[in-house]
Amino acid sequence: MGLTSKKVLLLAVLLAVALFILTIWLWPRLSKGNWRAVLGRIGLLFATQLSLFAAIGLFANNTFGFYASWADLFGQEQEPGVVTNYKSGPNGTNLKMLGTERLSIQGASVPTSAGRLDKVLIRGEKSKIASPAYVYLPPQYFQKKYAHKKFPAAVVLTGYPGTAEALYKKLHYPQTQYDLLQDNRIQPTVLVMMRPTVAPPRDTECVDIPNGPQTETFFAHDLRHDISGQYRVGKDAESWGIMGDSTGGYCALKLTMRNPQSYSTAVSLSGDYKAPIDATTGALFGGSKQLERENDLHWRQKHMPAPPVNLLVTSSKHGESNYKPTLKFIEGTKSPSKVASIILDSGGHNFNTWRREIPAALAWMGGHLKA
Repeated sequence: MGLTSKKVLLLAVLLAVALFILTIWLWPRLSKGNWRAVLGRIGLLFATQLSLFAAIGLFANNTFGFYASWADLFGQEQEPGVVTNYKSGPNGTNLKMLGTERLSIQGASVPTSAGRLDKVLIRGEKSKIASPAYVYLPPQYFQKKYAHKKFPAAVVLTGYPGTAEALYKKLHYPQTQYDLLQDNRIQPTVLVMMRPTVAPPRDTECVDIPNGPQTETFFAHDLRHDISGQYRVGKDAESWGIMGDSTGGYCALKLTMRNPQSYSTAVSLSGDYKAPIDATTGALFGGSKQLERENDLHWRQKHMPAPPVNLLVTSSKHGESNYKPTLKFIEGTKSPSKVASIILDSGGHNFNTWRREIPAALAWMGGHLKA
């Protein structure tokens, strides 16, 4: 049974309840002062607390999508990371179809009514990176009226480590766009949903790491090349946006500011403005202080020419650690860059906060993309 299985969570809850009841029932018998009774009390308390922590941890993981599998949890993720020697496939794309997923949208089985969610494998010819993604095609993509139309596209990223499934199962990006379409608040947009961890288990922070994974090249070139080769989406930067939460938000801003020829619009939900250096990232910049500075967004604002892009940042006055850095970023934005914000009075660094921001953020992004 998988880490995110409901059966595993149910078993953990039942075990915790059973141990709690067993502890109450046996406690009078273990009230003596001999060593066996003392060890019995310690064992019961330890087992009960361990089972409670396991149940709470599994529930939190299922809710927030931190880890996708046992291998992911224990740092043994086996998904394709860095690969080599790819040749272009049909239509000049390396994208491989892996199947479709069912959406929690009314009429989900009819693409002309609800759209379609494809699972694909993007294989980067330049970056030599392969990574799975979910592509949501809105209902209009399948309607005769739009048969010859190209659509704008938005890359949607999780945080680190994150799971791509959480983007449609927990954060409801396709469902939110579907609702916005019903109210004519957004133009139909192809969503490419994935996690930024394309070389697991390493947190690459969307950097082209010297002598390491070329993650920025993957997102700035390979992903766009493969998706536009397989689907009817525009190829110019004005047709492409990118958004994400936490690490994905930092990646969205950074990729757009550094690659305005690839993305014209970015949304950062609770994102930071520079990459951390820790055990999960390793030496991202290979000792290059200049490369490190160039990936610091506040430094870029002060020392680099502003690109002609549209940027949306979000934070909360209470509950988010990036509130003051976000205000600094807004104040530091120079023309021709344009900046907007969503600032909540209160909201933590979690899915509930981001679900409150996503409808307005998606509608804002849709208003800036052209195909």
